[in-house]
Amino acid sequence: MPRNVGKWRSKSTRDSSYLSLRPTDQLQMKYSEIFYSIQGEGQLVGLPSVFFRTSYCNLRCIWCDTPYTSWQPENKDISVEEAVSAILAYNCQQVVITGGEPFLQPQALLSLCQQLQQNGLHITIETNGTLFESVEADLLSISPKLANSNPAANNHHFDQHQEQRINPVVLRQFLDHYTCQLKFVVETESDLVEIQQLEKELQIPASIIVLMPQGITSDQIQDKQSWIVEICKQYGYRYSPRLHVDIWGDQRGI
Repeated sequence: MPRNVGKWRSKSTRDSSYLSLRPTDQLQMKYSEIFYSIQGEGQLVGLPSVFFRTSYCNLRCIWCDTPYTSWQPENKDISVEEAVSAILAYNCQQVVITGGEPFLQPQALLSLCQQLQQNGLHITIETNGTLFESVEADLLSISPKLANSNPAANNHHFDQHQEQRINPVVLRQFLDHYTCQLKFVVETESDLVEIQQLEKELQIPASIIVLMPQGITSDQIQDKQSWIVEICKQYGYRYSPRLHVDIWGDQRGI
């Protein structure tokens, strides 16, 4: 749960260039799917969880594993009340609000989290960390996007993605007011330079930095595991598997 939750309404941290991508601030939400599975990444890996996946994203990661929420976003609507009922129907204490980018729908997200918190659920929000809103949450799972996420230089999304993929001001707000983990998708050992620059700039504790291999198959994940584990041992970071990839590959909704 956030500390000083009523203090923050940081509309000033949102760049106006996001607005064309934002679906609506009404209490209808753009979403892709609701499903019951296990948490596949980070501190809570392995825990049964209900996933509520919002649609639309302000970034365009070249390796995005949910392109149906970003590059070609699905446009389904659900009311906050319907979403709460669907989540509660699974009778599970863990809920993960993911995307896309959930903070593109701040007012609906605020209402959703309030109602889930009132029902006693543990709330994790998975976000790229570029937009801030004060909401009820137990864990902010932030995935700042490294340069390895950039689309091809000739893609029309490149400039916007490169400019917006890391927002230190927003990251500092989350770190100051929430329990956080910062998950970095690692492609090559050179990614460590950017991670450590951010770690130093924002004084991020090493214990909440999580490194995960980039890949959409088990073989791709395994190819990177050994040297990423060695980096974690050297610098005190947490290594995270990607259980969904290991178990189900790129299947969605399970």
